[in-house]
Amino acid sequence: MSTARDDGMALLRQMIPDLTSADSDRLRLRDGFATGLGEQSVETVFGRLWVRPGLGLRERSLVTLGILIALRADSELRIHFPAALRNGVTWEELEEVVYHSAAYAGFPAAALAGAIGREVLNPPEESTA
Repeated sequence: MSTARDDGMALLRQMIPDLTSADSDRLRLRDGFATGLGEQSVETVFGRLWVRPGLGLRERSLVTLGILIALRADSELRIHFPAALRNGVTWEELEEVVYHSAAYAGFPAAALAGAIGREVLNPPEESTA
C-alpha cells in the first residue's frame, strides 16, 4: 500500500526525470527554517492533489502555470514549464498560456514568464520539409 508521499515522489520523478535521490533527500529538510515545506509539497501537492482523477496531468499543468505566472513564482515556473511539456502540453500551448496571462495577471508577470520560458525550454525543432 503506497502512501501519499510515495505517490508524490513517483509523480515528481515522472514529471522531472532528472530528479535524483539527493534531490529527494533535500525535500526532507532537517535544519533551518520552515523545514517541512518540501515534504508537505511532496505529500500534499503531488501525492494528493496532482493524482486526483478530476483533471489529467496536462490540464493540471495548464492551471498550475497560469497560477504561477500570476504569482510571478519564478523558481516554480522553471520547474513547471519543462514538466508541462512532459505532461503533454505543447510548445505553442505554453506560449498561449503566457499570452493569455498577460490580460489577467498583467504584462510584467507574463513578460517574466516569457523570459523564464526562453531560459528553460528548448525551442521545437524546425521542420526542414
